[in-house]
Amino acid sequence: MATTVHMEALSPTMEEGRLVKWTKQEGDPVKTGETLAEVETDKAVMELVARADGSLVKILVPEGKTVPVGAAVAYIGAPGEKVSDASTAAPAARPVVSSPSVTSAPAPPASPVPTPADATRVKASPLAKRMAREAGVDLRLVTGSGPGGRVTKRDLEAAGTQPAAVSSTPLPTPHIPPAVAVRSGAPYEDVPLTQIRKTIARRLVTSLGPIPHFFLTTEVDMERAAEARAALNKELGDQGKVSFNDIIVKATALALTRHRACNAWFQEDHIRYWNEVHLGMAVAVEDGLITPVVRNADQKSLSQISVEARALADKARRRQLKPDEYTGATFSVSNLGMFDIDQFTAVINPPEAGILAVGTVVEKPVVLEGQVVPRKRLRLTMSCDHRVIDGATGAAFLKTLKQMLENPLAMLL
Repeated sequence: MATTVHMEALSPTMEEGRLVKWTKQEGDPVKTGETLAEVETDKAVMELVARADGSLVKILVPEGKTVPVGAAVAYIGAPGEKVSDASTAAPAARPVVSSPSVTSAPAPPASPVPTPADATRVKASPLAKRMAREAGVDLRLVTGSGPGGRVTKRDLEAAGTQPAAVSSTPLPTPHIPPAVAVRSGAPYEDVPLTQIRKTIARRLVTSLGPIPHFFLTTEVDMERAAEARAALNKELGDQGKVSFNDIIVKATALALTRHRACNAWFQEDHIRYWNEVHLGMAVAVEDGLITPVVRNADQKSLSQISVEARALADKARRRQLKPDEYTGATFSVSNLGMFDIDQFTAVINPPEAGILAVGTVVEKPVVLEGQVVPRKRLRLTMSCDHRVIDGATGAAFLKTLKQMLENPLAMLL
């Protein structure tokens, strides 16, 4: 009997996938673990692998088409085996994935499980119900290993054991209209949303609407930071360069260790205060935005942050980030200084309680000891979730951050 190949949840936030390329064709022999197709998720291009041995007897979804997680995309069977049409194939339940609001572990590429006959009632232990509620996991989509199919803690924990495979093939360039309109005779052009753009749209709706944002702005004197950066880069030579962004990431991470109330997640019925600092770093990609994470940023040197940040940004632009490289941030930084933006406000990435918007370092006339002198200045704007961070709390954090940037030696205290 043929085995159905389903669209698997290849990332923690994936709800649908686009078939970029079939690496196996109908009639080709396949073995368990071999790559069948490349799939564009909401974050990267991942590999859909075979879960059975045999032959790829039928492809149901053509290249370029988007289907929801759990949908049948192909059949694996014996050579020459006949299978039913896609319309008669029963859809599978979506494989359970770990929520990024609870863990940074990647989602397992586990085989889908059948939908329970009574999906409205789920047998689960009280602990499993609480874990699922905090993680945002639908218990109806979890196969229970307890008596009578009861879902247990072990069933939920089993969701984060295997990393998803990542394709080394770059994502084909999405169709983006040119900056200058091309007169084609048509009054407009409709461009389908890419997976990442769909995710951005969905996340913004769940952020700006439900989250009560407020904003705090401060201006920082960056003269000493600029001098420290120049001295560090001279010392490093050809080993790499430290950017202003690296310094801001380091200072932000250290400031968060002193203001734990800002290093937190809002979790519906509780607030999670983190003892670790994992900084999300917003990176613009061709068709959207993604936030790779510098883990334990407070414990890393500037040179380590510099190397890691560049590597993550490069992987992000090539759409090759693994799920554990873009989930689990406790606070985020968004920098538009390279675009000569003086000041802006950033949208909070839930469940995080804050995000720092960084403008450009610009030379301005400043009154210093009664004299007007040119000084390098930087504007920082913090977006705060008022359910977690009060005005004075956010202001105290920004004050500490400003002191560290204006006197880099303060980072050593």
